[in-house]
Amino acid sequence: MSKRLLVILPLLAVVIVVVSIVFWRAYSSPPIHLQGQIEARQYMVSSKIPGRLAEVNVRRGSAVNVDDLLFRIDSPELEAKLTQIEALDTISRSLAQAVEGGTREEKVAAARSEFEKAQAAEALARSTYERVRSLADQGVVARQRLDEAFTFWQIAQKTRVTAGEILQLAETGPREEARTASRAGEAATTSLRDEVTELLEDTMAHAHHAGVVSNVLLSPGELVPQGFPVVMLTDLDEAWALFNVREDLLAKIPEGAEFELHIPALDHYARFRVTHVAVLGDFATWRATVPGRGFDMRTFEVEMHPVDPVPGLRAGMSVILELQP
Repeated sequence: MSKRLLVILPLLAVVIVVVSIVFWRAYSSPPIHLQGQIEARQYMVSSKIPGRLAEVNVRRGSAVNVDDLLFRIDSPELEAKLTQIEALDTISRSLAQAVEGGTREEKVAAARSEFEKAQAAEALARSTYERVRSLADQGVVARQRLDEAFTFWQIAQKTRVTAGEILQLAETGPREEARTASRAGEAATTSLRDEVTELLEDTMAHAHHAGVVSNVLLSPGELVPQGFPVVMLTDLDEAWALFNVREDLLAKIPEGAEFELHIPALDHYARFRVTHVAVLGDFATWRATVPGRGFDMRTFEVEMHPVDPVPGLRAGMSVILELQP
């Protein structure tokens, strides 16, 4: 009997353990598996200038750095406008230099010569008048001749005054209003030239962020509308896992908590931290609970960022989160 008991008791213990495991698995709740996917930051590279796409220097999968040239747009209209503005700028600068330089020396010399001639003519007319008046007083010449001499003297005086004003105007140069207008015209053309130059520089689209080219939406020769994205960049260093979670499970995923997520594409487990929880829109996010519980459940968006960089992580990869029931 003792030998039989030694054989039966271990077998009975094994049977009890197996039955217990079967019953535990049959009546215990299985783990909850949530499937999400990897998202990454994307940047759209576009241009303010419409035109025809001249060349694209990248293709999908190309790694680019900041300030790398991605594509170039041809804009003959802007180039023609720049030529016009440069011509206007040359004219305005020349006028400004002429105004700021004052009156030419030749004009001043000519005005001074006219003034001196007027002075000489006035002196001669005065002398002639005095002689004629002396003769008229003696009765030698007629009174009419005296009046003519006086008139010529007055005309010579007025001519000398006019020549003096012209000389003063030539020596003074342009008025301050003319100087202000010339400077304003020069500033306006300079501003227009700078504006068109900056627009032409924008036809050369450079990467404003490092990343990988995820898509090229247009081909060379096609028209590019203003602001249309031609190249899409993805920053793989800024990736996160995104889950859609029912609100009855949010208590298990508090913000700031860390979880081990399975990445099937890499056959790798990585640690992620919950960084953001937000409710989704009202449309198609309500889910009915078991009848009789009296409320519907909404869906929330949960973002998790990797605690440490994960080599090979790409946008679109699936991630699995396991929660205990």
